[in-house]
Amino acid sequence: MKIGFDNDKYLSMQSEHIRERIGQFGDKLYLEFGGKLFDDYHASRVLPGFAPDSKLRMLLQLADQAEIVIAISAADIEKNKVRQDLGITYDVDVLRLIQEFQNKGLYVGSVVITQYQGQGSADLFKTKLEHMGIRVYRHYCIEGYPSNVPLIVSDQGYGKNDYIETSRPLVIITAPGPGSGKMATCLSQLYHENKRGIKAGYAKFETFPIWNLPLKHPVNLAYEAATADLNDVNMIDPFHLEAYGKTTVNYNRDVDIFPVLNAIFEGIYGSSPYKSPTDMGVNMAGFCIFDDAACCEASNQEIIRRYYQALNRLAKEQGNSEEVYKLNLLMKQAKIKPEDRRVVTPCLDRAKEQNAPAAAMELADGTIVTGKTSGLLGASAAVLLNAIKMLGKIPHDTHLIAPSAIEPIQTLKTTYLGSKNPRLHTDEVLIALSMSAATDPASKRALDQLPKLRGCQVHTSVMLSNVDIKTFKKLGIDLTSEPVYEHKKLYH
Repeated sequence: MKIGFDNDKYLSMQSEHIRERIGQFGDKLYLEFGGKLFDDYHASRVLPGFAPDSKLRMLLQLADQAEIVIAISAADIEKNKVRQDLGITYDVDVLRLIQEFQNKGLYVGSVVITQYQGQGSADLFKTKLEHMGIRVYRHYCIEGYPSNVPLIVSDQGYGKNDYIETSRPLVIITAPGPGSGKMATCLSQLYHENKRGIKAGYAKFETFPIWNLPLKHPVNLAYEAATADLNDVNMIDPFHLEAYGKTTVNYNRDVDIFPVLNAIFEGIYGSSPYKSPTDMGVNMAGFCIFDDAACCEASNQEIIRRYYQALNRLAKEQGNSEEVYKLNLLMKQAKIKPEDRRVVTPCLDRAKEQNAPAAAMELADGTIVTGKTSGLLGASAAVLLNAIKMLGKIPHDTHLIAPSAIEPIQTLKTTYLGSKNPRLHTDEVLIALSMSAATDPASKRALDQLPKLRGCQVHTSVMLSNVDIKTFKKLGIDLTSEPVYEHKKLYH
């Protein structure tokens, strides 16, 4: 993929802009941090050149000035809300985040439990954190929030919340996921700081939508695709247009809440420091795109991938038709179709030709490799082996894994472990390949090609097992599948 984003420029501009914003508010800034602080793979896919850990690296430049407060909703603790990308609950993710930040050299000051109403599970989590030496604060539900501004900005509103003690000029408010109460935490702190005579400010760091790109720019459309299940909509910021006569892009939730935020700022300070939602942001990403065409193409591909993912969720009864409908509309706005994903047509042609499940992979140089289902291997395992053969310049008819080595694994699966499917999954193939590599130079050369698969594209004619999906993810391969089960049965 062509690079279109200057990551070094981004790190420099972003950290400098945050320093300026800290100075603007008397050396105390509460920064609401949206999206993922690290492993931001959506950004790296739509802005080729953006490193997945860019935001973390930017914060490390401010490490001596910054502390992190992690917000988690008591309601999410109570219902064991799960992060779908990691498969862990929000409370467990808080522990993971604390460990990750500390490992990177960032200071985690405390955890705040928001929307607290006496939930027993939240009390247990608080006790657990405190036994680990982590400070914990509680913020309460406020009746009529967010519209009842007089109550919110009072001792019975924000005043009831615990004051989070912080020691550094930049306070990053982050969370395991959306709906955790990051913004309310920031505003509550502004209220308490003001009562203590401390001048503090608030800003918001969201990478998407990018405010200084056009509304229907593919990068911004890709953000709508990524949040189709939340029903977020990009829109022109009407407050910025009215105040400055300039067209900027924001999204519906920030635009809708801005009049309330303004009223809260006025209730705390007597006047608001901002004239628009765009004013609140500190995102410099739009200034770091140097090849717009490369970012447009990458974003269009992301929209198609999101479309296929939504189709798969719907087929598994985990999604809804409205999400698919919205993604279909986004593809029409971007003037793209599923076949614009280069691996789709070769995959479907191979499946039709073989009358069996097939897969196609696009390598970094644009070469398309296909694989078919056989008695020994599934299509995904076959395409993986064919790809590393090509990258290692190994003849196609070379057996990287001897059939005699595969048969005992099949016997183990079907005879002893009760599996109905004797064919090897991708993880099983990689284990068998690594064993062959101990004695076979060709297998060793093939195994050494695996890092070159990162960023490659794969499409399969049927939906894959979770095992195969996870293996492709670990290899850094972007996978899509037709919304079709390999076998027609009631239980999968």
